[in-house]
Amino acid sequence: MVVPGRKPKPALQVVREGNPGKRPVREGVKLPPADLVAPDWGEFFPAVRVPAKPRAPRGADDEELKAYRAEVQAWQRIKLASEASARGRAIAVKEWERVVPVLTHMAGLHSVDWSTVVDYCVCVARLHCCEYQLSLEGLITMGQRGPCRNPLTTVATQYRTQLKAYIGELGLSPSARGRLTPPEGGDDGDEDDPFD
Repeated sequence: MVVPGRKPKPALQVVREGNPGKRPVREGVKLPPADLVAPDWGEFFPAVRVPAKPRAPRGADDEELKAYRAEVQAWQRIKLASEASARGRAIAVKEWERVVPVLTHMAGLHSVDWSTVVDYCVCVARLHCCEYQLSLEGLITMGQRGPCRNPLTTVATQYRTQLKAYIGELGLSPSARGRLTPPEGGDDGDEDDPFD
């Protein structure tokens, strides 16, 4: 609507890049670098003691066989948990050893980053365990009403979503690395640059 005596607003407004007002730009919080110490992965992936496998009763009636099957299922769950815990612990250790030196060099890790890096390693390990178990069981399992999707697919999807967030936070993808600022100080990096 045009009002007499007023200039119409332009249809397009020009957006200026940079800092046209020359106001000081806040650099963010500076933290001292720290050497992160690997956690005790046994707290996240404890060693699970597997009891002896139940023995089948001889000459058992239906009730005893039903109880025996329940004991075997419970034993199988404990055995799977023990294997997954050992596998997860090994994967978390490898991931920590692979990622922490790179992150220290790329962005400079600080003591406040410890929990994020630990959570990332746990997430990688749990996702690996889900994918391993899916490979053993298959994507389709038998449910109460017949064939259905393995519930581990949902768990793996949730871990993958969380992993994506950690990758973005820690700069572990090519696009996320571009947003990181290398730590200041130390050597110039000219001598160590493999591309020179």
